[in-house]
Amino acid sequence: MTLVGMILLAGGLCSAISQAFGGALSDRFGRRPILLMAALVSVFLYAGLAVLIGISAPVWAIAIVYIAGRSMAMTTRSVISAMVADFTSKERLTEAYGIIRIGANIGWAAGPAIGGFLATFLPYGWLFGIPSLTCGIVFLLVFFFIRESSYGVNKRVNFRSMLPTADDRPFLVFAVLSLLVFIVAGQLGSTLSIFAVDRVGFSTAQYGLLLTLNGLIVIFFQYPMTLALRRLAKFRALMLGSLLYGFGYLSLGWITQFGWALGAMAIITTGEIISSPVQLSVIGEFAPQDQRGRYMGLFGLSETTGIAIGPLLGGILLDTFPSDLRLVWAPIASIAFVAAMGYYWWTRRFR
Repeated sequence: MTLVGMILLAGGLCSAISQAFGGALSDRFGRRPILLMAALVSVFLYAGLAVLIGISAPVWAIAIVYIAGRSMAMTTRSVISAMVADFTSKERLTEAYGIIRIGANIGWAAGPAIGGFLATFLPYGWLFGIPSLTCGIVFLLVFFFIRESSYGVNKRVNFRSMLPTADDRPFLVFAVLSLLVFIVAGQLGSTLSIFAVDRVGFSTAQYGLLLTLNGLIVIFFQYPMTLALRRLAKFRALMLGSLLYGFGYLSLGWITQFGWALGAMAIITTGEIISSPVQLSVIGEFAPQDQRGRYMGLFGLSETTGIAIGPLLGGILLDTFPSDLRLVWAPIASIAFVAAMGYYWWTRRFR
């Protein structure tokens, strides 16, 4: 498990960096070329991964190709976010990012189910051939149906070329505040699973139901929520989302029954469907048009960092306070409350 953890950590770090570079490259060369390149390279990487697993190749070879494939996929994330901002009016950005989140959650829910079904009659290595086919379909869809939204500018792209974005103080402060929210959001995985199964005594099936509830709320209520958010100022929406995150996780410290855990998950997910599209909408609004990819990439770096820190913090708190779970969730909730106050200050200071 230590080796698996190290591979996942390396994959996360490389994905974060590739996301930032992907956004910057799309500002330089346009959005479509980066999407096409990422899809085409992913075809060969996942096909190679299937072959390596099929022949029982060394773990280091499988790990390298896995990390490369994950990084290439993440390259497109900031590009897609920038493209949405290119095509969408400022008044409808939150709505557009909400729709993107629905599609992403359907994919996350369908992926394991499809993989589990295919695993009943396909060799394990062949399961990684399916993503290769999917990436090929994505390449064709982008090539024939997606038009360019930004034709790029004549600027070199390297690590230093991304740094001037950090001189945009409002963006930098906003990214730090959002990183706090992402640290809290990162508890949804390992921290919550250990808490629910090992500390409270829920079954693994009940923990799975908590995650299922999270996905269902996003799928069915994300779009109505984005429509409702039109009547709410963005800073108020960001504050509300952070507060709901905080109250949802804080309530976990007093939970002993599964029904109450479902209620807490509903509160947490409501904070999620409010915060996530509004954060991207804010970046899409004030990022210069010729630097949207760069801004989205660096914001994605903030997100990836926060979600990576979250489980580490949660694990430390679980080990430090094994008997009093209120002392586990109270510090985590306080981070969300600090973010809510920070968003209010950010609006008064910079907007």
